[in-house]
Amino acid sequence: MLTTIIYRSHLRENVPFKALEGMVASANIKNRQADVTGILLFNGTHFFQLLEGPDQEVKAIYQTICEDERHTNVVELLCDYGPSRRFGNVGMELFDLRDHNKSDVLQNVLDKGTSKYQLTYNDRALQFFRTFVEATEKENYYQIPDADSWDFIPSDKPYCIDPQNLPANADCRFAFQPIIDPLSQEIMSVEALLRTASGESPKAYFETLSGDEVYHADLKSKETAFALAAALQLHDQTLSVNLLPMTLVNDPDAVPRLLQAIEVNGLIPEQIIVEFTETEVISQFDAFTQAVRSLKAAGISVAIDHFGAGSAGLLLLAQFQPDRIKINRDLIRDVHKSGPRQAIIQAIIKCCLSLEILVSAVGVEKPEEWMWLESAGISLFQGHLFAEPCLDGIPAVAWPEKKTAL
Repeated sequence: MLTTIIYRSHLRENVPFKALEGMVASANIKNRQADVTGILLFNGTHFFQLLEGPDQEVKAIYQTICEDERHTNVVELLCDYGPSRRFGNVGMELFDLRDHNKSDVLQNVLDKGTSKYQLTYNDRALQFFRTFVEATEKENYYQIPDADSWDFIPSDKPYCIDPQNLPANADCRFAFQPIIDPLSQEIMSVEALLRTASGESPKAYFETLSGDEVYHADLKSKETAFALAAALQLHDQTLSVNLLPMTLVNDPDAVPRLLQAIEVNGLIPEQIIVEFTETEVISQFDAFTQAVRSLKAAGISVAIDHFGAGSAGLLLLAQFQPDRIKINRDLIRDVHKSGPRQAIIQAIIKCCLSLEILVSAVGVEKPEEWMWLESAGISLFQGHLFAEPCLDGIPAVAWPEKKTAL
């Protein structure tokens, strides 16, 4: 089995063009020793490379490439497997697009093919070549600066309430985490994240329950969330709470009970966002849709949490349009390095833009993730990069500050 990796990257400004010959010569030696072959394209700014060979050797060479400081913004576009090489004659061959016209380069690439079947641009890997040479996706090549070009400076101090002041008879607690606009340095909303009485995860809270107890406890816990929000003086702040999708279906009084808990704690429906995750199977979709409509009719906003993590996300968008979605952490992770993740997130953004649905990114932990997502058009973020959840309180937010050049 042979592995194929395709990536693109950006030549650093301080690296002279004449260094390319040395880079290619060195790559040829290393690639031949590892039985790795490939084609390298360069357009004066970006590299585009295809590597083929034994799995471990290809991945080891690619890791070395990622660590090479002569280029940056390395994005893996494809990692695939096949029975034979497309290009097998050289360790690495460079095509400088500044010296050739587009049609010549594409034909020359095909002519270098060594597959026993004639190479055509129906081949998925070679479709990437055509796209790069014809520069049809350059608008999506976001050149983000290095992570250390920003400082993240906490403002204020965490604001917590005394656990002794928790609502009476509460069997759970909540950790609060802000959703922010980093560049405007504004907290846009705060999410109340369910915890056990000892501060453990929602999974630990629900795993001791069974059957309809899960949905009853899910709904009852929101009374605690709203009481804590009131104690934290969040009367003028948008507040997000999570509900299991089937909680609305299994309890016909769910919406009135939510509205009563909101009113009792001095909050208003218009400041509440109810988030649903698509990972739980929705067995009664029509009933769920009707319950969501009841929520929205009462003034409560609706969001899909962890969008992209389950199988119902697109169906939810088609059945009813939420006010916002939160892109799943698994899609956010290392998005600045992954072409497939970038393409999926760009498609989500475009879809939601057409439907006037607000998009936010959750689980953001790295400056590079935030910078790429900001470049792609997302302005709302939630994650440890900016603030970790604070049990019974509101954490300090670490706002990004651009470092000034010395």
